[in-house]
Amino acid sequence: MAEILAVGEALERALALLRGGDVVAIPTETVYGLAGDATNGIGVARIFEAKGRPRFNPLIAHVADMAMAERIALFDPLSKQLALAFWPGPLTLVLPQRPGNGIHPLVTAGLDTIALRMPRGFGGDLIARLGRPLAAPSANSSGKISATTAQAVAADLGARIKLVVDGGATPVGLESTIVKAEGERLRLLRPGGIAAEDIEAAIGMELLRGGAAGVEAPGMLASHYAPGAAMRLNAGTVGEGEALLGFGSERADGWRLAAAFLNLSETGDLREAASNLFAYMQILDSSGARIIAVEPVPFDGLGEAINDRLSRAAAPRDNILAAT
Repeated sequence: MAEILAVGEALERALALLRGGDVVAIPTETVYGLAGDATNGIGVARIFEAKGRPRFNPLIAHVADMAMAERIALFDPLSKQLALAFWPGPLTLVLPQRPGNGIHPLVTAGLDTIALRMPRGFGGDLIARLGRPLAAPSANSSGKISATTAQAVAADLGARIKLVVDGGATPVGLESTIVKAEGERLRLLRPGGIAAEDIEAAIGMELLRGGAAGVEAPGMLASHYAPGAAMRLNAGTVGEGEALLGFGSERADGWRLAAAFLNLSETGDLREAASNLFAYMQILDSSGARIIAVEPVPFDGLGEAINDRLSRAAAPRDNILAAT
């Protein structure tokens, strides 16, 4: 099983593993990431191997500072404006690759663009010490619920990796928002830990939505972030044997009969709901219920990202029989 070390004890051990072409699970402000040296093909391949991730699904490369970012990618003015406004933080920018940037092709899944993010805290410190970017998708089996605690990482991937760095529960609880410049406009590829409205306020224009061609960035597969149980969204009633994921103060009919119940936020706070989403999905999934009913969550602010994750979790999967 993986060794679990606290942030204050883990830096040298993590560096040794990364320099040796291995992977390390690390905390970020969004969710836990499974990190490998983005310039080392063996390390990147181990990310895909540990997660069971399809190789056509690109990875985010994480950087320590703007100098490192500009060695890897070509920044247009809008993207540079957003980087200066929101980095370090939960924003990922999809940018044209700079020729000869040293990033292994597995990271970008053969695309001529690359997804870049600058994390806070331990991740940023680790990258600065390593001196190279880290490829770091969420630290969970591919398509499953993202981990927001070290214990969740260990329960899922502990037999496949050597080290989990424990930084406590992640504060944001949702993956990063992903945007891409298209000429004079920006397109939202994946809603996430920064509300679209905050990005729009920073650039003074609305983000384009929809119309993305294929998988341009991580987290765009139709089925993703999925528990073992089936998901039933916008539930107004609770069926026999269903677990219930609630939101706010108004309950679905029959909620007291739910096999298990958790409320993302009793006060209707979307930030609290985002931070609880994946952990609560994991708890309800472990209840034994075959279906998790989900009460409606509004789409404003971070609600857009919450609903995005819920809809992908509820998408049809081959391993879920006709549960609904």
